[in-house]
Amino acid sequence: MHTIMILTAGLILLALFIGVGHLRGGVAGRAQAAKWFIPVWFVLALTNVGVGVVSAGYTVMQEAPVFLVTFAVPAAIAWWIGRRTA
Repeated sequence: MHTIMILTAGLILLALFIGVGHLRGGVAGRAQAAKWFIPVWFVLALTNVGVGVVSAGYTVMQEAPVFLVTFAVPAAIAWWIGRRTA
């Protein structure tokens, strides 16, 4: 359930990035916002893994697949939006 909540948060954050990018620069702004989203989301997804390891007691190997999914899905959508709108 936590993974679904993190994925949802990532998609909401991506929508906010795209919305602000559109307001600031139209279609080109959306592409730029999608590119900026990916490193920001990487740090946030990595922070989620750190919390899981430190606070929840999971090992890094247990958290690695969760990180892959929680980072890759929103990042892939952002990459696709960036490529499509560029």
